[in-house]
Amino acid sequence: MVQATAVPAASADTSEVKARFLAAYRWMLLARVTEEKIAALYRGGKITGGVFLGKGQEALSAASGMALRKGDVFAPLIRDQAGRLAFGESLLDCTRTYMGSRLGPMRGRDGNVHRGRPKEGLMAMISHLGAMLPVVAGTLMARRFRGVTDTVGLVSLGDGATSTGAFHEGLNLAAVEKLPFVLVVANNQYAYSTPTSRQFVCEDLVDKAVGYGVVGHSVDGTDLQACLDVVGRAVDAARSGGGPQLIVASLLRLVGHGEHDDANYVDPKLRKSPLGADCLELAERHLIKEQWSSAEALQEMRDDSLRQIEEAVATTLREPLPDPNNEDWCPLATRNLCEGTSPE
Repeated sequence: MVQATAVPAASADTSEVKARFLAAYRWMLLARVTEEKIAALYRGGKITGGVFLGKGQEALSAASGMALRKGDVFAPLIRDQAGRLAFGESLLDCTRTYMGSRLGPMRGRDGNVHRGRPKEGLMAMISHLGAMLPVVAGTLMARRFRGVTDTVGLVSLGDGATSTGAFHEGLNLAAVEKLPFVLVVANNQYAYSTPTSRQFVCEDLVDKAVGYGVVGHSVDGTDLQACLDVVGRAVDAARSGGGPQLIVASLLRLVGHGEHDDANYVDPKLRKSPLGADCLELAERHLIKEQWSSAEALQEMRDDSLRQIEEAVATTLREPLPDPNNEDWCPLATRNLCEGTSPE
């Protein structure tokens, strides 16, 4: 049985570390600016459905998306905009789905957080979050049956999802089959409004790794460099035959569960603790401290991010919405699988 352990910091050339840190910061910044715009559109009545922001979780998310490569499988959470972008999702996929454009990946048919492109390895999120774990485990099994190698599946979950039956079934399958599987748990201290003290009694969620016989890693989810090191090494270990990896990141959701929630249930002491630090601000301070960037350069990056999201929104606003009288509402991509349709 493998003991749960923390992953040591990566030893790499300074220029490589700098380049990777800057790239991750850009994804974090673009995600933050994008979600601020999405929230503004929601408040302005331009978005139907819920809006769930990843403020405070961008470092972990960006590290997850960047650790993967083409051909891998990524099952992101509602707070994984940074990881989605790093994995290759376009801003237009985001804005088109949120705003109901029929040109988006879901063609304006589904809730705005359930977008994905499964053929490209980006799974459409299931709201019952624990369910993504067995989906990705099953995908990896299918690839194994087809002889596909050198691939990794990564699932993002919150602390609340670790209490579900699907979590147990999926992780148990991944462990028994020694799949190239990485499970990233954002322990943001609350499952909606339920504190972790009412969810589990183990001292740390990473302790669950021992029970499943998988490798466990703990990381400070507010520290971008630590997230890059830990998630990167875990993905490499899974890819090289090390079996499933469980990563538990400690952080705090800096906003409510959704834009409809004021998060008044959050303990003020947590907000003032290190867990309540803003990972984006910490990353900016690190960039300036290491002289990897300047305040002026960071502002230019923010301006560029604003330009990108404004262009995406402007494009989406010009696009058609679904017409219920003319749409072909078949939910399947392959029409010959539809009920009542003869095979072609």
